[in-house]
Amino acid sequence: MTAPLDANTVAQYLSEHPNFFEEHTALLGEVKLSSPITGRTISLQERQMEVMRDKYKALELRMSNLSRVAQENGAIANKFHGWNQAMLQVRDDGAMPRVLVDALQSHFDVPHASLRLWQLAPEFNDAWYAQDVTADVRMFANSLQTPYCGSNRDFEAVHWLQSDKIASTVMIALRAPGGSGTFGLLVLGSPDSERFTSSMGTDFLVHIGATASAALAALRAPA
Repeated sequence: MTAPLDANTVAQYLSEHPNFFEEHTALLGEVKLSSPITGRTISLQERQMEVMRDKYKALELRMSNLSRVAQENGAIANKFHGWNQAMLQVRDDGAMPRVLVDALQSHFDVPHASLRLWQLAPEFNDAWYAQDVTADVRMFANSLQTPYCGSNRDFEAVHWLQSDKIASTVMIALRAPGGSGTFGLLVLGSPDSERFTSSMGTDFLVHIGATASAALAALRAPA
């Protein structure tokens, strides 16, 4: 007496004999399956078409997401390019902080932005960007190994933005190119609590920090 076949045995047999349905084409129309989409009974051929359509839709969705990401990255690259162009036109080192902040706001649509610098050359010690830098702020900046991005926890540096409606913020430590110590802190703020969140990636903010640090390095006191 022949032992009954279980589903695993049948599945293994079919996987080992990929030409089975080519040799038994009549079965393609005779085998009936239940469609998870319509709930009706359909042929094996119809079920195969449903599976293929599902795969095609998933591929379309993936391509659409990739296209959206590419467009977003392209838009960010254009904004970054415009910001860099604005800074490259600066001929007076003392004017760089204002141009950097204003261009950052205009090109990236940031509602509020400011910065403070320390360890500056003597001629810049009375400038607006050298004021109100406490030891706590410097310690905080030194502790930032990566940019902070998230809700405003009443950070002292956020007060530089001169707004009482900052719900989310970004803070980026400015470090001398090739050095480990900080010489400044760049702060961005928004009244929208969802504009800057802890779930956001910080890779692009790291690039902003590195570019800003390089642009402002000329203001530092000689080592």
